[in-house]
Amino acid sequence: MSSHLLAARVKTGLLWAAAVAVVVVYGFPFVYLVLTSFKPPVDAIAVPPTVLPQRFSLENYLAAVNRPGVTASFINSVSTAVIATLLSMALAIPAAWGITRYRSRTGRALMAGSLLVRMAPAVAVGIPLVTILGAVGLTDTPTGLALAQTTVALPLSIWLLTSFFEGVPREIEEAALVDGCGRFAALLRVILPVVSGGVAVTAIFAFLASWNEFLFALLITSVRAQTTPIAIANFQSQFGLDWGPMTALATLYSVPAVVLTLLLQRRIVAGLSLGAVKG
Repeated sequence: MSSHLLAARVKTGLLWAAAVAVVVVYGFPFVYLVLTSFKPPVDAIAVPPTVLPQRFSLENYLAAVNRPGVTASFINSVSTAVIATLLSMALAIPAAWGITRYRSRTGRALMAGSLLVRMAPAVAVGIPLVTILGAVGLTDTPTGLALAQTTVALPLSIWLLTSFFEGVPREIEEAALVDGCGRFAALLRVILPVVSGGVAVTAIFAFLASWNEFLFALLITSVRAQTTPIAIANFQSQFGLDWGPMTALATLYSVPAVVLTLLLQRRIVAGLSLGAVKG
């Protein structure tokens, strides 16, 4: 075996070992969460804790699902995330397209402004948002919460879509204009199908940004529009946190995000490839 071939195999082995180590480090907390959700309530709070359940049980899931307000919180999470995603995409697509095609000072200022908004901590805008939404009667509503969460998802969506649109040749739009399309029609009928993978990637990130958001939900909602992250945080008893039902509800809450990512896996790969190749 030549030294070059040996070195290549050693390098490949080291890369695989590093990849496995990263997966183990990042994946173990979630695996431990899922395993804890199947432990009997007594074993879930045992000291010292065990990784594998001594007996698999669905008691935690039954307790979590039957807890008052949990089903309503899940419905609120879904409706809020869908509204926030649709708002983010509806605003980000024309904004990113205008920035990449016209390249004006206004577009550059919009990009810089979106970056500044993204860098600002959510707590810095949380109190003003509560005041504004309260003045228009949108506190403790999915619509009001979705508007607040859009302030987080929109800047990220603009930045992602801008990189995807920059990879689309101008000749495609020019050909659509020659064929009689207006600019908006060309965007809808020609450009968006080309960058559909990038749009899917951006929509997933926007959805997850709303799905996992906690601070705005804590500040803006109280009862009617309370989302599942708040419901998970409320699993407390007189003896402390109710770890069994809490991990069960957290596991259930993770399923839609995992399923959505798996269903759109091909589009995600295509979108990331599109954003990596310019011109």
